[in-house]
Amino acid sequence: MVTVLDRILSQSAYSHEVDVPIEKIDIADWLFTLPEAEYLRCCAPDHIAAGVTTTDDGRRMSINVEQIGSGLVVQHYVADEAGPTYCRMNSISDVFTANGRTQVNVIWELIAEAIDDKRTRYTNRVTAHPTDVFMDFLAEHGLDYDHAAAARQAAGGDHNRRETPMFAESIARRALARAAEVVS
Repeated sequence: MVTVLDRILSQSAYSHEVDVPIEKIDIADWLFTLPEAEYLRCCAPDHIAAGVTTTDDGRRMSINVEQIGSGLVVQHYVADEAGPTYCRMNSISDVFTANGRTQVNVIWELIAEAIDDKRTRYTNRVTAHPTDVFMDFLAEHGLDYDHAAAARQAAGGDHNRRETPMFAESIARRALARAAEVVS
């Protein structure tokens, strides 16, 4: 069993506003019906693959494969909470580096907030925590935690900055398409 440590490895949050009222937004619907091709468009060329599945006990999962900095990351996101305006996804993520494979904990929060009756602010918040496996990996390879954290912060922040507006616009398109289906 992997142990998550009570330290922040990296953290970033970016927001983007869309011209869709919050009552039309459904982040969970978007996340768990997201076509892989749309996921790839949301942060090309970093996004490599995506899919949905469940845990053995039936909780919803989103599997994302992405390049973040120099690491190939396989995110095994499990829904801690999944609703129309807030999703909290929790992953013990596999990170493949030039030195080998390790694991970090990633919390991905997808948040929608009303700006007014016609606009919504989407925030994409990503927080990574080291695991015992990660700390052992650093020690085994003679790597410094602060250096690794700085590299993760730079790469993760850049990735989040680029994907947030694309996710927001994709969520908005899904909301408008669903609203059009209801009217038809």
